Amino acid sequence: MIAAGEGETMNCCSPGRDDTGFETKSPHPLTDPAPARGTGPSAGTMVAIEGGTYLMGTAGPVAYPEDGETTVHEVTVNDFSLAPHAVSNAEFAAFVKATGHETDAERYGWSFVFGGHLPDDFEQTRGVAAAPWWRQVFGASWRHPDGPQSDLTDRLDHPVVHVSHHDAMAYCAWHGSRLPTEAEWEYAARGRLESATFPWGDELEPAGRHAMNVWQGSFPDANSSADGFYGPAPVGSFEPNDYGLYNMCGNAWEWCSDWFDAEYYQHSPGLNPTGPTEGEARVMRGGSYLCHESYCHRYRVGARTSNAPDSSSGNLGFRVARGVATPGPGAEGSG
Repeated sequence: MIAAGEGETMNCCSPGRDDTGFETKSPHPLTDPAPARGTGPSAGTMVAIEGGTYLMGTAGPVAYPEDGETTVHEVTVNDFSLAPHAVSNAEFAAFVKATGHETDAERYGWSFVFGGHLPDDFEQTRGVAAAPWWRQVFGASWRHPDGPQSDLTDRLDHPVVHVSHHDAMAYCAWHGSRLPTEAEWEYAARGRLESATFPWGDELEPAGRHAMNVWQGSFPDANSSADGFYGPAPVGSFEPNDYGLYNMCGNAWEWCSDWFDAEYYQHSPGLNPTGPTEGEARVMRGGSYLCHESYCHRYRVGARTSNAPDSSSGNLGFRVARGVATPGPGAEGSG
């Protein structure tokens, strides 16, 4: 193991390419045109979400005040629809077959893999000093989620991972859909439960049952897999929330359309906020199978974080939305 990025701050939830301190320049220009909008199949069964008003954010102290989630504010969103689950490997494979899309991870030649998923005899890899469980693995991509020795056998129903924000946007363009805004994502994830911690309420394990796929045990060394999974779970696992949406917390992080600004909630418009007009990182929501309260308590509906648009890792995917996300008066737009 080779540590990299000494002294740098980084997002331990899903590392960005610039978090490592080593060269990340793509060997290929990232200038391929996006596939024509709407050339893909229909979105299939989308969940219609009736718009409404809710309290966005988290009241009280949280572990990550730098994320800006504690400015609770009233937000109204219009009607929209959201996929019941994250885009699966099978769905992403259909997109790649139809368009020939090459993901950012494939362009760079590597992506971040959780070290616990690598074989004991795997070749020496670089890691992030602040989060050494994240390894730079050459050959890792959506096709090879745990490195070049792995494939999608028995994983076609798992969420696609190792996809950047660029890749998600390209899929949406082909699919005739879009990424949800951060406000839409949280509104849907709450499942009509005002200010609850999780999509089902405030208890991590309601009635003693596991309700999502997160780390069980002592992170990062011991995962009992008590919830049934060591890595990602199939996209339709666990009980859906009141809207019929699966895995809004845990399993895989999900990209949103917004640029990230830790202070955005302080001046966010009340109607259909779509985020700042520009930024350096895009919003991620929901947490993943690697989340644990001891180091990353962001597997809550009100939690937020971000990553660079070209970043990818083995716990980062997306789901699609439809409907017009019209910015309200005073909104800054989605950029």
